[in-house]
Amino acid sequence: MVFPILPIYGNDAATLIKDKPFLTIAGQALLDSSELSQVEIKTFAEEFGSSIKIISVLVKETSRFTDDEIVDLLNNGIFTLFLSDKSYADHLSQEVGVPKERLTILKGSCYKNHFIVVDDFKIDSLIPANQLTVEIFVKSLISAIKTDREDKLLTTLVVDTHDRCLGLVYSSVESIKIAIEKKAGVYFSRSRNEIWIKGLTSGNTQQLKCIQLDCDGDALKFVVEQGGENSSFCHLETESCFGQFDHGLIGLERLLQQRLKNAPEGSYTHRLFNDPELLTAKIKEEAEELTEAKTKSEIAWEAADLFYFALAKLVSEGVSLSDVETNLQTKHLKITRRRGDAKAKFLNTNDKPTEPQADSGLIHLKILKSKENVALKEALTRPIQNTNQIMKLVNPIVESVRNNGDKSLMEFTQKFDGVKLKTPVLEAPFPKEYFDGLTDEMKESLDLSIENVRKFHAAQLQETVLKVETKPGVLCSRFPRPIEKVGLYIPGGTAVLPSTALMLGVPAQVAGCKEIIFASPPRKSDGKVSPEVVYVASKVGASMIVLAGGAQAVAAMAYGTESVPKVDKIAGPGNQFVTAAKMYVQNDTQALCSIDMPAGPSEVLVICDEDADADFVASDLLSQAEHGIDSQVILLGVDLSSKKVEEIQAAVHSQATNLSRVDIIRKCISHSSIVLCESYEEAFQISNQYAPEHLILQISNAEDYVKDVDNAGSIFVGAYTPESCGDYSSGTNHTLPTYGYARQYSGLNTSAFQKFITSQSITPEGLDKIGKAVMCIAKVEGLDGHRNAVKIRMSKLGLLPENFK
Repeated sequence: MVFPILPIYGNDAATLIKDKPFLTIAGQALLDSSELSQVEIKTFAEEFGSSIKIISVLVKETSRFTDDEIVDLLNNGIFTLFLSDKSYADHLSQEVGVPKERLTILKGSCYKNHFIVVDDFKIDSLIPANQLTVEIFVKSLISAIKTDREDKLLTTLVVDTHDRCLGLVYSSVESIKIAIEKKAGVYFSRSRNEIWIKGLTSGNTQQLKCIQLDCDGDALKFVVEQGGENSSFCHLETESCFGQFDHGLIGLERLLQQRLKNAPEGSYTHRLFNDPELLTAKIKEEAEELTEAKTKSEIAWEAADLFYFALAKLVSEGVSLSDVETNLQTKHLKITRRRGDAKAKFLNTNDKPTEPQADSGLIHLKILKSKENVALKEALTRPIQNTNQIMKLVNPIVESVRNNGDKSLMEFTQKFDGVKLKTPVLEAPFPKEYFDGLTDEMKESLDLSIENVRKFHAAQLQETVLKVETKPGVLCSRFPRPIEKVGLYIPGGTAVLPSTALMLGVPAQVAGCKEIIFASPPRKSDGKVSPEVVYVASKVGASMIVLAGGAQAVAAMAYGTESVPKVDKIAGPGNQFVTAAKMYVQNDTQALCSIDMPAGPSEVLVICDEDADADFVASDLLSQAEHGIDSQVILLGVDLSSKKVEEIQAAVHSQATNLSRVDIIRKCISHSSIVLCESYEEAFQISNQYAPEHLILQISNAEDYVKDVDNAGSIFVGAYTPESCGDYSSGTNHTLPTYGYARQYSGLNTSAFQKFITSQSITPEGLDKIGKAVMCIAKVEGLDGHRNAVKIRMSKLGLLPENFK
């Protein structure tokens, strides 16, 4: 049996659980969908799923959720749906494919449940959580159980969170009340004839997680989490009253948690926890050995090894076995299943490919309708950034450069870029040989782009002093100043990016920054950076180029080294390691260095209609798809015909196969989508929610729709405005917020390299106008010194009223 009360939660769920922690002891929750949205329900399940095992949803209105949303809820931790409409239940089971046991249907005065537990929920046992008290909990529990003992004690089985039996004890009405109040293991000791609070003397405490009843209602089950130094239950200092547990995964987890804290320096375990690359390699090695094992004993041995290193990974990342079990439970609850195909790189190349796209060789986008909420959410989800893992790799690099300067900087350049340098910097004026290979045509192209970017960014420059007299004699001013020293990061890697150099360098020069420093990784071939980047550096007045990339370049500019001056702000895009390093230094007060914005993979969202040129649309999608396999490429089609969709798909394939980065494009397009929308309004609603880096409008009267854009890095209006022009030569900046940050950030602009200082000048007349207000507010804040600074002046000016205190 379940707990006799089923708490109903509304929009105050999280607050209630915080204020009434005993509520989770019921181990179950019913979420009222009339007060909670689909997203809020999923958030509740994610946040409390580990402490409340059975989470259901009360659906009063059949129109509350679409069928896709219902499936999405049941796929994400929701056990059952409580329904009163039998015809709606039939629709879900027969037409949507929801298993009947996942539908708890009202019959008479009871909701009939047949999933996980077989029990009836009487209507009067469904109680709003905000009405529940400890007294109601205890009274309900006591009334639901029975005992034939003369002393009225209740047999109580105590288990840990992994359902391992710790011991058999007894409970009284009073001990149950205290246990619920304290959320602790509290029982009744027959030998001492008194309440027994576990751990009160031994220190081996218990946190009460859940109370359950057996099927006959004559025994209780306390689920507890052991605490204390020994985490033992028995008075003999053993884990349970039946001795120690077997050394399985739970025991291994505890052992590894101890070793994480105290493994000796230099030991193998210490290396595993402090060398992510080693741990990753060992997991892959053991997985491979498991696949190659033949005999029963070999398979068992290799599986044990794999479990060991997998658990080491969990422990090092602060993930518990309970977290894994919660995820397994969520997967078990899913009513739609994954196809189960392995990634291509793990399949035998002789096997037949499983993806239709690979079978046909076509490079096509997936197609879905805007009303398919689950599929739409998946299509718009950005690639997950494993921030914790990345920071573990980045932090030692940043700290090493901060502490060891040029030495570490050059060592990392040799390690990551394969170049051994004598000096980590190239100072202006740059040697002529660094311009070798630069053609006149390229110079002209760069000059034109630089001039257009300069013209647009010069128009943004704020030079005037703002002056406002807020009261007679009170003059407030605001005036701009350039940020003195800026570091501009220009990625290298697989591509030469002079465009990024000019997009960063020109605004900094226009703003009047006193020192501009470039950083870009050197080429393996000759240890130099591309002549195009050097040319831009010379044009914008850069004082030096740091010959380094990645986190080490960011650290060098943020903290300074023997050769690299410390800067006040760092700008420029980069991979996830560059972004992580920028975030690190921005939050380190020792660096005193700001950044332009967070960044993620490049992305484009195109809105088109039936009148759009299919070739234009395809070219815009592909221009972003070639950036990388994790780039985001989305097409929102407004009222498109099947013929138009086919034209676009054909154009994508035809153009892609003629591009040099077709392999990258193929992988990117395989997880890209065409979303069919019913109206322009719907398309812009989806776009604003997604907040794309690049938004391209290939629709009739495109200019008229710019007003409907609330969130985007940059907009490209009309059929003849490809995103490429903004990347290079139109004049706007191509350093833009990605990953949805267009909701909060602007693209890079001239003011990003300026700061604004305010000033004020107050005459005796002005002091008379505002002095009393200042003193009044200072007094209520208890800041007498503030008050006195005004009072003294007004007193000497004879402006204080008589008897003023």
